[in-house]
Amino acid sequence: MAEQAVQRMVVSADPEACFAVVADVERYPAWVADVKAVQVESRDEAGRPAVVAFRAAAFGRSTSYRLRYDYSGAPERLAWSQLDGDLTSRMDGSYTFRPLPEGGTEVTYSLEVALRVPLPGFIKRRAQSRIVHAALAELKSRVESQITA
Repeated sequence: MAEQAVQRMVVSADPEACFAVVADVERYPAWVADVKAVQVESRDEAGRPAVVAFRAAAFGRSTSYRLRYDYSGAPERLAWSQLDGDLTSRMDGSYTFRPLPEGGTEVTYSLEVALRVPLPGFIKRRAQSRIVHAALAELKSRVESQITA
């Protein structure tokens, strides 16, 4: 059964800057702590990564999975769905970017994960919450550091 987590965070940058960072998946190993390697397998007609293979740290070991990216909501939303994975049977999610009247962007990260290995629900929820929180914190740090650089 898939578990879903949703969290929001305000980033001190415009939505376009936030979108640009998350859409640049080839640079993830430089700023996403758990992502160890990225390989773009195919690109869409605009040259953006469409199918991407990842190697990441998860549950104290290495995991591999492939995602298909959906840019149909760009630049307000970037979504993905898992094609295959060794530890996960589903890892679908999205980033949504909403400009705030006072400046900055509210970033919503949604992630739905189903593991191939049975684990108690509270452990899955805790891990998923950690993943979502870390993803938002790392995104905020990356985007805001690029603005001030």
